[in-house]
Amino acid sequence: MAETTVATKTVKFIITRQDTPDSKPYTEEFEIPYRANMNVISGLMEIQRNPKKADGTGTAPVCWDSNCLEEVCGACSMVINGKPRQACSALVDKLEQPIRLEPMRTFPVVRDLVINRERMFNALKRVKAWIPIDGTYDLGPGPRMAETKRQWAYELSKCMTCGVCLEACPNVNDRTSFIGPAAISQVRLFNAHPTGEMNQEERLEALMSDGGIEGCGNSQNCVRSCPKGIPLTTSIAAINKDTTKHLFKKWLGM
Repeated sequence: MAETTVATKTVKFIITRQDTPDSKPYTEEFEIPYRANMNVISGLMEIQRNPKKADGTGTAPVCWDSNCLEEVCGACSMVINGKPRQACSALVDKLEQPIRLEPMRTFPVVRDLVINRERMFNALKRVKAWIPIDGTYDLGPGPRMAETKRQWAYELSKCMTCGVCLEACPNVNDRTSFIGPAAISQVRLFNAHPTGEMNQEERLEALMSDGGIEGCGNSQNCVRSCPKGIPLTTSIAAINKDTTKHLFKKWLGM
């Protein structure tokens, strides 16, 4: 009986790796069996189960971050085929092979594809991107937002601090202190809140200091790359207007 050979479809990955925060990056190539409806995360999981390079030699399992696996937490951000995006929503069938995975270089690399997003979280602290409360006791229903305001504020609230907009922005790098588009958009969100607006001047002052809104070069890469479709450039324009008004009020002693 003649033997028949069935070709097995595979997926090729070229992954940029880095053993420690201070070591030099290098690349390794992997080839794994194809499965229908694979995403990049499932490919990384397969490499983790069987950490062998394409040439058959063993290697250390690849490190990456992930959590929700449904594009909500923002943890699995990485550069996929040259574009910063979420690995959980990157389907293998829609990606050109070999699939190239790199860490986002706007942030310090911890290991392999794992990054430290502390810069982004510190920016949110700097602009006080939260609603201040003085306790957890029941004060009854709070003030209502107008429906038109609530609709666009909800779009801004979709931010998952994934860092993709900072990676795409040419003005956010290790040579600048620019706070980035995400924090600016969050200022607009919390300044629109009936309770949050009590601290709006404090937030605007933070954006008027070094590394604030003046660092935006209007490249508009952020709005094109945001996985949630948040109107970041609209927020930047609105906050630019608010900071200008606030500055004139200070000059006039109002």
